Amino acid sequence: MARRLVEIFTHGLKNRSFVIGGIITLLFFLIALLSYVWTPHAIENISIANKLKLPGSVYWLGTDHFGRDIFSMLIVGARNSVIVAFVAIGIGLGFGVPLGLIAAARKGWVDEFIMRFNDFTFAFPSIISAIMITAILGPGAVNSIIAIGIFNIPVFARVSRGAAQSVWKREFILAARSSGKGAFKISLEHVLPNIFSMLIVQTTIQFALGILAEAGLSYLGLGTQPPAPSWGKMLNEAQTFLYLAPQLAIYPGVAIVLTVLGLNLFGDGLRDVLDPKLRRSR
Repeated sequence: MARRLVEIFTHGLKNRSFVIGGIITLLFFLIALLSYVWTPHAIENISIANKLKLPGSVYWLGTDHFGRDIFSMLIVGARNSVIVAFVAIGIGLGFGVPLGLIAAARKGWVDEFIMRFNDFTFAFPSIISAIMITAILGPGAVNSIIAIGIFNIPVFARVSRGAAQSVWKREFILAARSSGKGAFKISLEHVLPNIFSMLIVQTTIQFALGILAEAGLSYLGLGTQPPAPSWGKMLNEAQTFLYLAPQLAIYPGVAIVLTVLGLNLFGDGLRDVLDPKLRRSR
């Protein structure tokens, strides 16, 4: 396993998307981790006397309309985005991948039922589904996780099913079946390891979408609730002061764009590294 990781990293260093996206993604996670041990100012500190301050030595990126330090809110907002997206992706992987493997292994009415349920879920746009779920369950980070996680289930189910179906047609699967192994054991020991690379790439893509979804829900007031900061909530509050203090919208907007861009570049580079056929074609 360690040798495989070293090989992936070595090939990745030759891929521009992998390197740039990896650096941006790494910085994003390091900033999120930093917020657990240090912030320049406490995010709950309100100082009306210092509201809408411009960047300076005390407040590196200035303050908002409540006098809160914007830089501190940004790095804590990164942590909240990571938590929501990470757990939501975990839900998608935990339920979607087994469903996809079952559909590919059993075929017949089981496959048809799972895929038709996926089609029903995909009939509703992701953000609309998330808004509906959070509107029913109530606003909050936990309900945002549930909403985003539910949408990720059919995504991973469809991806894992499609990849698993191609693996089931290969000769070593026939050999495994001839040796007396059942569908469950074959899926676990042979199919899943062969689709693992594709799942990793899909995870990076869904992670970026999860951050966007969390920001969108928070912008609408259905995601992370005050006093916990969120990039989406910061954008919502900044729109009132767009002409007076445009930097309030610029900072969280740039943070969202850079993070999603970095994750997408990293996912694209990772796909090239993990798919030798695609790497040769380029």
